[in-house]
Amino acid sequence: MDVTSTYKFARISAQKARDVAREIQGLPVSAALDILTFTPRKGAELFGKTMKTALADAENNFELSVEGLYVKRAIVGEGPTFKRFKARARGSGAAIRKRTSHITVVLSDDVEGEKPEGRKHVSPERAAKASKPAKKKAGAKAPEKKVEAKAPVENAPKEKPAADSGRVDAKLGMVYDSAPAEVDDLKEVNGVGPGIEEKLNEIGVYRFEQIANWTKEQIAEFDEKLSFKGRIERDEWIEKAKALHQEKHGA
Repeated sequence: MDVTSTYKFARISAQKARDVAREIQGLPVSAALDILTFTPRKGAELFGKTMKTALADAENNFELSVEGLYVKRAIVGEGPTFKRFKARARGSGAAIRKRTSHITVVLSDDVEGEKPEGRKHVSPERAAKASKPAKKKAGAKAPEKKVEAKAPVENAPKEKPAADSGRVDAKLGMVYDSAPAEVDDLKEVNGVGPGIEEKLNEIGVYRFEQIANWTKEQIAEFDEKLSFKGRIERDEWIEKAKALHQEKHGA
């Protein structure tokens, strides 16, 4: 379920407020509030008020658990501009534009969320269900199949690698076209919430080992795709992913 809160006619420009919106997009509510509390910017204060209003609505009006919420969307729209002027030399005037903006925060407890048409992303749960064999009805007998022996054919085409093997992308490193049989909980990495985990899955990242092997060029590519601006290095994703992979699979 989505809970929306809007701060209209905030006395801040949309450009300045969007810098703060990018930092909290897709994070759990607790992590987003920590960032807003310790960010010395006016936009962080305004976003904090808007998010606390949404939290109060979710807890009191919709009876949702605050611990399961995350920032689904943080939107900043341009509001009206107040036009003033300042007197200058020789009877001229310099224009002063006092901009405003509309701040909207959408909180949600839906981990998967609705995916627009056209995406070919398959969630790990659906992939696991698809891999299970269908149940047979009681009393039904499977038709017998006749197996004929075939002579070996020379120069037969090689079998395609399994989905678990993945593929190597020049810019993104090891990625998967679909969810492998074994996936890791990427939310255990610092700063990764349900929304960011979904975006990583769409790109093809499902395991700690993939993050642990990122190079500097690949980190820059993911920074641009996720609009992080250095958060991967600041939150130490690589070191945390290496530790989690070693803890799960051993040295």
